[in-house]
Amino acid sequence: MASRNEEVLREAFMTKRSQNKSPFTPTNWKDRWFVLTPHNLIYYDGDRNSGRKREKGRVDLSKVWAVESVEYSAFQKDLVFQLVYGSTADTESVTLYIAASSAHDHDDWLEHIRSLVGNNTNLAEVFHKGALLRNQWSCCRGPKDAVACTPVTWTRNNNATPGMLCPEVDRSGRPRRYCYDQPSPSPPLNQDNMLPKKIVVAIYDYNPTEIGDLPLRKNEEYEVLQDAEENWWRMRNRNGEEGYAPSNYVKEKASLGLQQYDWYLGDATRQRAEFILKREEKEGCFVVRNSTTTTGMYTLSVYSKQPTPQVKHYHIKREGDLYYLSQSIKCRTIPDLIFKHKYNPGGLCTRLRSPPTHGRQPPTTAGISHDKWEIDPNELNLLEELGSGQFGVVRHGKLKCMDVAVKMMKEGTMSEEAFIEEAKVMTQLQHTNLVQLYGVCSRHRPIYIVTEYLRYGSLLLYLRQKEKHLITCSEQLLDMCLQVCEGMAYLEKQRFIHRDLAARNCLVGSQGVIKVGDFGLARYVVDDEYAGSGGAKFPIKWAAPEVLNYMRFSSKSDVWAFGVLMWEVFTCGRMPYGKLRNAEVVDRVQSGQVLERPTYCPETVYELMKLCWTHDVDRRPSFADMRCQIVEIQEA
Repeated sequence: MASRNEEVLREAFMTKRSQNKSPFTPTNWKDRWFVLTPHNLIYYDGDRNSGRKREKGRVDLSKVWAVESVEYSAFQKDLVFQLVYGSTADTESVTLYIAASSAHDHDDWLEHIRSLVGNNTNLAEVFHKGALLRNQWSCCRGPKDAVACTPVTWTRNNNATPGMLCPEVDRSGRPRRYCYDQPSPSPPLNQDNMLPKKIVVAIYDYNPTEIGDLPLRKNEEYEVLQDAEENWWRMRNRNGEEGYAPSNYVKEKASLGLQQYDWYLGDATRQRAEFILKREEKEGCFVVRNSTTTTGMYTLSVYSKQPTPQVKHYHIKREGDLYYLSQSIKCRTIPDLIFKHKYNPGGLCTRLRSPPTHGRQPPTTAGISHDKWEIDPNELNLLEELGSGQFGVVRHGKLKCMDVAVKMMKEGTMSEEAFIEEAKVMTQLQHTNLVQLYGVCSRHRPIYIVTEYLRYGSLLLYLRQKEKHLITCSEQLLDMCLQVCEGMAYLEKQRFIHRDLAARNCLVGSQGVIKVGDFGLARYVVDDEYAGSGGAKFPIKWAAPEVLNYMRFSSKSDVWAFGVLMWEVFTCGRMPYGKLRNAEVVDRVQSGQVLERPTYCPETVYELMKLCWTHDVDRRPSFADMRCQIVEIQEA
């Protein structure tokens, strides 16, 4: 272990390349527990499960003369950096290759080690950015004793003393503990317009379906060439290949934060986290999510089978620059805190083991490709029928190996030309809780509408099928309402009116996700029995008074329908107003009568429903207001 009087600055599991004695020895990489102190880099034996620690080696930082990244092609491995130490003569020096587990760790360790060796007298001006493989450098193809080929990108500070306090701050905003004179690098310039380059990191893999789109590989960096469009950016990879890729699959490198980790679920609610972890049913399975009560803070959710299966939630606290879950373990970063609790429960119900296998799912893309919304029907492979509705039959389909739902529209049921004109705009509407419109097949009749496929189908049928399990689970039912509200709040912000919001028009996907579908389609109905509020097919039981009286649709009329949808959810799919005829429903609505409180519905939730049914449109809440009030109830 590190000496008791040596301060531990950083520690983490990383992968170390064996320092082969023979040029024909195979390249081996082993997990090691690395500890950085002001004077040494020490690494220990052990594995990610047992956490055993036996010192295997150490590097005296005063003898280091180069600390640099290693190019990907050297080992076909990401996030490798090197420490070169010993004599500056290539034949006598030793190179330690280390692969970090994340881009954050890679940059953070480089920065800390450089700060400690910044005043060494033996710092080199050049280094090999590749690796020595079979007695040859991969970067310049020179022999082992070849002069290094790449200039060092930093210089020593002749006036600095290792360990001196420095007024500069690191990129997290914390004061630097160690000083060196590496200037903050100027952003690289885009040669096309001489503006700083925008560098992003892929947080999901993306496999394109069209020529001209660019594949993305998780954790790799890309240069953004064009970002004028919201949903598709033109990018360039490390090999110089260019193409379009979805903007919601990448994150700017400078603000990557926790997005790079599979255990981070962002704004997932308490109920969503519980749903995911309970489905996994693995001891120590965990996620981290944004706190719903305190901006900028986080909550850890972990599954344990002892003494009974349950999900426990812990607020991650902060004290100065340190994060902690219990006073016994404090760390400078949340990833470090998670890592420590993998080997020591430290007051938690169990030690942390792994994130869910299917926790954070890749988002949908706005359309199937950049600037493509017209789909060739020959690209579609139609499968089983999923159901039928007012517009026609809906079938499961495959579009270039991607699951889709295909609405096969009945001829004469909608104003097709007006819809097709709007379809291109609708493909750009994109939210976690909206069914994604991928495109249309409009060059033959009947037209097809191609959308995202959700495996569990209609929310209405799902509620009815799962009634015995759900009817008393008010937290889960409220989370369904919240998800619908999230999707509708997005439509509201985009000034888009649904006009036919109901449980039958929402769909259920894997991991309990709820998405709003069929938004805006009601505008294009040409059926006489639907067009007016007196029509037999018009959704009168979900219609606000101003719609029944004057056909005035707005986001506020959608809010009224949302209140009815909440009632559907908390009755597990009962028909609003029972068997009352449409004329009787109109009379009740206009006289101010509202639906009764469902048997298992909490009073606070029923009060929200009644807010939605306020006759004065101006006093009716917005979806943004409703979202806040639902979250307050969840956290109460």
